[in-house]
Amino acid sequence: MGWAARFLTAASFLAAGVLFAPGALRLGRSGDGAPAAAAGARLAHLLAFATAWGAALWVSSVGASVMFKNLPRHQFGSLQGKMFHALFMLISVCSAISVAAFAYLHPWKASSTIERYHLGFLILALGCNLSNLLVFTPMMVEMMKKKYKMEKDLGIGTEVGYSRNVEMAKKSPALAVMNQKFRMIHVLSTLASIMAFGSLAIHSWYLSSKLDL
Repeated sequence: MGWAARFLTAASFLAAGVLFAPGALRLGRSGDGAPAAAAGARLAHLLAFATAWGAALWVSSVGASVMFKNLPRHQFGSLQGKMFHALFMLISVCSAISVAAFAYLHPWKASSTIERYHLGFLILALGCNLSNLLVFTPMMVEMMKKKYKMEKDLGIGTEVGYSRNVEMAKKSPALAVMNQKFRMIHVLSTLASIMAFGSLAIHSWYLSSKLDL
Protein backbone atom coordinates (compact mmCIF):
# COMPACT_ATOMS: atom_id res chain seq x y z
CA MET A 1 0.00 0.00 0.00
CA GLY A 2 1.52 3.33 -1.11
CA TRP A 3 1.60 6.54 0.89
CA ALA A 4 -1.38 7.96 -1.00
CA ALA A 5 -3.50 4.91 -0.22
CA ARG A 6 -2.47 5.10 3.44
CA PHE A 7 -3.39 8.79 3.58
CA LEU A 8 -6.74 8.10 1.94
CA THR A 9 -7.46 5.32 4.43
CA ALA A 10 -6.54 7.57 7.35
CA ALA A 11 -8.66 10.45 6.00
CA SER A 12 -11.64 8.13 5.43
CA PHE A 13 -11.44 6.71 8.95
CA LEU A 14 -11.14 10.25 10.34
CA ALA A 15 -14.25 11.24 8.39
CA ALA A 16 -16.15 8.22 9.70
CA GLY A 17 -14.97 8.88 13.25
CA VAL A 18 -16.05 12.51 13.20
CA LEU A 19 -19.36 11.59 11.59
CA PHE A 20 -20.35 8.83 14.02
CA ALA A 21 -18.51 9.97 17.17
CA PRO A 22 -17.99 13.74 16.95
CA GLY A 23 -17.71 14.09 20.72
CA ALA A 24 -14.51 12.07 20.77
CA LEU A 25 -12.64 14.67 18.68
CA ARG A 26 -14.55 17.86 19.38
CA LEU A 27 -12.95 20.29 21.81
CA GLY A 28 -14.88 21.79 24.65
CA ARG A 29 -16.88 24.98 24.24
CA SER A 30 -14.96 26.88 26.87
CA GLY A 31 -11.59 28.54 26.33
CA ASP A 32 -9.90 29.48 23.10
CA GLY A 33 -9.51 25.97 21.72
CA ALA A 34 -12.97 25.53 20.23
CA PRO A 35 -13.00 28.72 18.08
CA ALA A 36 -9.50 27.98 16.79
CA ALA A 37 -10.42 24.37 16.02
CA ALA A 38 -13.60 25.48 14.25
CA ALA A 39 -11.65 27.98 12.16
CA GLY A 40 -9.16 25.27 11.23
CA ALA A 41 -11.99 22.91 10.28
CA ARG A 42 -13.61 25.58 8.08
CA LEU A 43 -10.29 26.24 6.34
CA ALA A 44 -9.68 22.50 5.82
CA HIS A 45 -13.18 22.06 4.42
CA LEU A 46 -12.90 25.00 2.05
CA LEU A 47 -9.45 24.07 0.72
CA ALA A 48 -10.30 20.36 0.33
CA PHE A 49 -13.60 21.14 -1.40
CA ALA A 50 -11.99 23.69 -3.75
CA THR A 51 -9.22 21.23 -4.66
CA ALA A 52 -11.68 18.42 -5.37
CA TRP A 53 -13.93 20.68 -7.44
CA GLY A 54 -11.08 22.21 -9.44
CA ALA A 55 -9.37 18.89 -10.13
CA ALA A 56 -12.58 17.25 -11.32
CA LEU A 57 -13.47 20.21 -13.55
CA TRP A 58 -10.03 20.48 -15.12
CA VAL A 59 -9.32 16.81 -15.84
CA SER A 60 -12.82 15.91 -17.01
CA SER A 61 -13.22 18.87 -19.36
CA VAL A 62 -10.18 20.96 -20.30
CA GLY A 63 -7.38 18.44 -19.77
CA ALA A 64 -9.13 15.51 -21.46
CA SER A 65 -10.18 17.59 -24.47
CA VAL A 66 -6.69 19.00 -25.07
CA MET A 67 -4.99 15.60 -24.75
CA PHE A 68 -7.50 13.85 -27.04
CA LYS A 69 -6.96 16.41 -29.80
CA ASN A 70 -3.16 16.28 -29.63
CA LEU A 71 -2.09 12.73 -28.67
CA PRO A 72 -2.26 9.41 -30.53
CA ARG A 73 -5.34 7.60 -29.24
CA HIS A 74 -3.53 4.74 -27.51
CA GLN A 75 -1.12 7.17 -25.85
CA PHE A 76 -4.07 9.30 -24.78
CA GLY A 77 -5.87 6.29 -23.29
CA SER A 78 -2.81 5.05 -21.43
CA LEU A 79 -2.18 8.50 -19.98
CA GLN A 80 -5.84 8.81 -18.96
CA GLY A 81 -5.64 5.49 -17.17
CA LYS A 82 -2.78 6.74 -15.01
CA MET A 83 -4.25 10.20 -14.53
CA PHE A 84 -7.65 8.88 -13.45
CA HIS A 85 -6.08 6.85 -10.66
CA ALA A 86 -4.30 9.95 -9.35
CA LEU A 87 -7.41 12.10 -9.90
CA PHE A 88 -9.80 9.84 -8.00
CA MET A 89 -7.23 9.37 -5.25
CA LEU A 90 -6.89 13.14 -4.85
CA ILE A 91 -10.63 13.82 -4.96
CA SER A 92 -11.35 10.95 -2.55
CA VAL A 93 -8.83 12.28 -0.03
CA CYS A 94 -10.22 15.81 -0.37
CA SER A 95 -13.80 14.56 -0.09
CA ALA A 96 -12.93 12.58 3.05
CA ILE A 97 -11.38 15.70 4.58
CA SER A 98 -14.45 17.74 3.63
CA VAL A 99 -16.77 15.16 5.21
CA ALA A 100 -14.71 15.10 8.41
CA ALA A 101 -14.50 18.89 8.67
CA PHE A 102 -18.18 19.45 7.86
CA ALA A 103 -19.29 16.76 10.32
CA TYR A 104 -17.06 18.34 12.97
CA LEU A 105 -18.60 21.76 12.40
CA HIS A 106 -22.15 20.40 12.18
CA PRO A 107 -22.71 17.45 14.55
CA TRP A 108 -25.63 15.36 13.32
CA LYS A 109 -27.89 15.85 16.35
CA ALA A 110 -27.37 19.61 16.44
CA SER A 111 -27.41 20.26 12.69
CA SER A 112 -30.29 21.58 10.61
CA THR A 113 -32.03 19.66 7.85
CA ILE A 114 -30.12 21.52 5.12
CA GLU A 115 -26.81 20.81 6.85
CA ARG A 116 -27.65 17.11 7.03
CA TYR A 117 -28.51 17.12 3.34
CA HIS A 118 -25.18 18.69 2.44
CA LEU A 119 -23.28 16.26 4.61
CA GLY A 120 -25.08 13.58 2.60
CA PHE A 121 -23.98 15.20 -0.68
CA LEU A 122 -20.36 15.20 0.49
CA ILE A 123 -20.60 11.55 1.54
CA LEU A 124 -22.13 10.70 -1.85
CA ALA A 125 -19.23 12.45 -3.63
CA LEU A 126 -16.76 10.48 -1.52
CA GLY A 127 -18.53 7.17 -2.20
CA CYS A 128 -18.74 7.75 -5.96
CA ASN A 129 -15.07 8.68 -6.22
CA LEU A 130 -14.05 5.68 -4.13
CA SER A 131 -16.07 3.43 -6.46
CA ASN A 132 -14.17 4.87 -9.41
CA LEU A 133 -10.83 4.60 -7.63
CA LEU A 134 -11.24 1.05 -6.31
CA VAL A 135 -13.62 -0.61 -8.79
CA PHE A 136 -14.30 1.02 -12.14
CA THR A 137 -10.90 2.50 -13.03
CA PRO A 138 -8.92 -0.73 -12.42
CA MET A 139 -11.48 -2.65 -14.52
CA MET A 140 -11.33 -0.07 -17.31
CA VAL A 141 -7.53 -0.05 -17.38
CA GLU A 142 -7.40 -3.85 -17.59
CA MET A 143 -9.98 -3.93 -20.40
CA MET A 144 -8.25 -1.06 -22.18
CA LYS A 145 -4.98 -3.01 -22.30
CA LYS A 146 -6.75 -5.98 -23.91
CA LYS A 147 -8.65 -3.73 -26.32
CA TYR A 148 -5.52 -1.86 -27.37
CA LYS A 149 -3.74 -5.14 -28.05
CA MET A 150 -6.56 -6.15 -30.39
CA GLU A 151 -6.45 -2.77 -32.10
CA LYS A 152 -2.69 -2.93 -32.59
CA ASP A 153 -3.10 -6.31 -34.27
CA LEU A 154 -5.65 -4.65 -36.58
CA GLY A 155 -3.29 -1.74 -37.31
CA ILE A 156 -5.23 1.04 -35.59
CA GLY A 157 -4.74 3.17 -32.48
CA THR A 158 -2.17 5.73 -33.66
CA GLU A 159 -4.75 8.15 -35.08
CA VAL A 160 -4.99 11.61 -33.46
CA GLY A 161 -8.30 13.32 -32.69
CA TYR A 162 -10.50 10.54 -34.08
CA SER A 163 -10.93 6.78 -33.88
CA ARG A 164 -11.16 3.96 -36.43
CA ASN A 165 -12.36 1.58 -33.73
CA VAL A 166 -16.01 1.53 -34.81
CA GLU A 167 -15.05 0.94 -38.41
CA MET A 168 -12.77 -1.99 -37.55
CA ALA A 169 -15.24 -3.45 -35.04
CA LYS A 170 -17.59 -4.16 -37.97
CA LYS A 171 -14.94 -6.51 -39.35
CA SER A 172 -13.80 -7.99 -36.00
CA PRO A 173 -16.46 -9.62 -33.78
CA ALA A 174 -13.93 -9.99 -30.94
CA LEU A 175 -13.23 -6.27 -30.96
CA ALA A 176 -16.96 -5.53 -31.06
CA VAL A 177 -17.53 -7.67 -27.95
CA MET A 178 -14.63 -6.00 -26.15
CA ASN A 179 -16.00 -2.58 -27.09
CA GLN A 180 -19.36 -3.48 -25.59
CA LYS A 181 -17.80 -4.63 -22.30
CA PHE A 182 -15.57 -1.57 -22.10
CA ARG A 183 -18.49 0.74 -22.88
CA MET A 184 -20.57 -0.75 -20.04
CA ILE A 185 -17.84 -0.13 -17.44
CA HIS A 186 -17.14 3.31 -18.91
CA VAL A 187 -20.83 4.27 -18.57
CA LEU A 188 -20.88 3.20 -14.92
CA SER A 189 -17.68 5.14 -14.25
CA THR A 190 -19.07 8.21 -16.00
CA LEU A 191 -22.30 8.04 -14.00
CA ALA A 192 -20.30 7.84 -10.76
CA SER A 193 -18.24 10.86 -11.86
CA ILE A 194 -21.35 12.84 -12.77
CA MET A 195 -22.99 12.07 -9.43
CA ALA A 196 -19.83 13.07 -7.55
CA PHE A 197 -19.40 16.26 -9.59
CA GLY A 198 -23.09 17.11 -9.21
CA SER A 199 -22.91 16.62 -5.44
CA LEU A 200 -19.94 18.98 -5.23
CA ALA A 201 -21.75 21.49 -7.46
CA ILE A 202 -24.79 21.45 -5.16
CA HIS A 203 -22.56 21.95 -2.14
CA SER A 204 -20.93 24.95 -3.82
CA TRP A 205 -24.31 26.70 -3.69
CA TYR A 206 -24.45 26.06 0.04
CA LEU A 207 -20.97 27.52 0.52
CA SER A 208 -21.77 30.56 -1.62
CA SER A 209 -24.80 31.29 0.56
CA LYS A 210 -22.45 31.56 3.55
CA LEU A 211 -20.15 34.13 1.96
CA ASP A 212 -20.41 37.80 2.84
CA LEU A 213 -18.54 39.63 0.10
